[in-house]
Amino acid sequence: MRNLTAHYFPFATLAVLLLTACSNHEEGTAIRDEAAANSIFLFGNSSEPPSLDPHINTANNGNRIITTLIEGLVTYHPSNDNIAEPGVAESWTHVDNTIWTFNLRKNARWSNGDPVTAHDFLYGYERMLHPDLGAKYAQLLYLLKNARQFNEGTLSDFSQVGAKALDDHTLEITLEGPTPYFLGLIKHHSWHPVHPPTVEAAGGMTKPDSTWTRDNYVGNGPYRLKEWVISKIIKVEKSPTYWDAEKVSIQEVHFLPIDDINTEDQMYNAGSLHYQNTIPTHMYPIYQKEGDPHLRVEPWIGSYFYRINTTEPHMADKRVRQALSLAINRRAITKRILKGAHFASRSITPNGIEGYEPPQTADFNPKKARQLLAEAGYPNGEGFPTSVLLFNSSEQHKQIAEAVQQMWLNILGIQVELRNQEWKTYLETVINLDYDVARAAWIGDYVYPDTFLTMFRTGDGNNNTGWSNPTYDRLVTDSMQESDPQKRLSMLAEAEALLMDELPIIPIYHYARNYRIDPAVKGWYPKLTDNRNYKHLRLEKTP
Repeated sequence: MRNLTAHYFPFATLAVLLLTACSNHEEGTAIRDEAAANSIFLFGNSSEPPSLDPHINTANNGNRIITTLIEGLVTYHPSNDNIAEPGVAESWTHVDNTIWTFNLRKNARWSNGDPVTAHDFLYGYERMLHPDLGAKYAQLLYLLKNARQFNEGTLSDFSQVGAKALDDHTLEITLEGPTPYFLGLIKHHSWHPVHPPTVEAAGGMTKPDSTWTRDNYVGNGPYRLKEWVISKIIKVEKSPTYWDAEKVSIQEVHFLPIDDINTEDQMYNAGSLHYQNTIPTHMYPIYQKEGDPHLRVEPWIGSYFYRINTTEPHMADKRVRQALSLAINRRAITKRILKGAHFASRSITPNGIEGYEPPQTADFNPKKARQLLAEAGYPNGEGFPTSVLLFNSSEQHKQIAEAVQQMWLNILGIQVELRNQEWKTYLETVINLDYDVARAAWIGDYVYPDTFLTMFRTGDGNNNTGWSNPTYDRLVTDSMQESDPQKRLSMLAEAEALLMDELPIIPIYHYARNYRIDPAVKGWYPKLTDNRNYKHLRLEKTP
């Protein structure tokens, strides 16, 4: 740990301090204090992000960094998920929640000094939707008129898509139908602009493996990229060209990719982090019992689940998938492994979304599970192929997988092998459908059910199950054009009920947000989405 952390931080005293930090909390705390004195936020960010390209990234750890580097039309309010704070757009109007007009501020600048214009947003939308880019989040832009047709290649003229620049600083967006929650949706990085000359110089709009994010990251956010050492650190520093730079208090944020949650816990205890992203399950009840003043326990719009590869012959029968789900004792997992830090779930959509009651799949029922597996042709597991349960490297994922493996053996009589892979390899394996069952998680991008439900439509870049259901597709897609809020939610509930019957995914638990944060970090409030606008944060020396 000494070499790891010493590599991260530029302070002269760090290497000496860290030698004894784990055994001497006072010296370890000095590291945090020195960083705070230099206005540097030390941030545990789980693992190495897959990308810092707003149109390529699909991971939460990438989203956190992109949020500092690129700003959209609107951005995150410091404490309220339902409020859209002005970003590049200083004001906006709409007609029937369908035609939206955004007035862009004239002092918005890219980090190289170029002005941010409405044309940059159009370029970003076209890039995001271009079929040759293959953006996994392209479906989030399907609210735009004709966006789906353009993304699927049945329309080649992007000028027919519902977005146009009325002038350099006026952007008009026309949607497929009334969308009252539109402002909440466009906070997401998939709607962000990119700097066209930079992207073009690095291979063009449709190059998915473009190196512009590493070679010449030009953003328009409150911070700019300072340093990126793969699997070591990503540093961002305050951008002098940002239109609201006067409000940016923290000078640098150091995002540290720490795969192992026990290592992260040790680093926080040693005083090497201001923010600990994940608390080891065995430590959570200890910190809770001790009344650790750094511990935060908050609601979070996130789900942990298993994907099923429905293209595998033995997984194609929904009775098999139902049997697998019925044989999982979720309450035992959340009590014994997660130590009460999260909540057993039988739906993909978490509770807490106003006006929506998530439909649930059936609860733990060993007898029914054995009956369904027998009906599918595998009595007592006979003839069922040995399957692989895939998860990305993590002690907690491993513990859950081992518990499920044992439940399926004891209850169903089926053999399951466990396979763990590093994050990037795991993502590639899942995308290629080279698995039987795979651990997954999804954190809502905004507070509405379709942030969980759109990804299971046919062909969605985040589906990765091989499952396809025309009725489900129609319900989710048509809900986006329904003007009546209650009817829209009813359509989504009908779709989720179908999903929870077909079970191409098996819900395991809903997240609570359990983390630790140093009291020196001010302006950090509970949020259901856990999305932050870092310009509102500040560091203060604490007693």
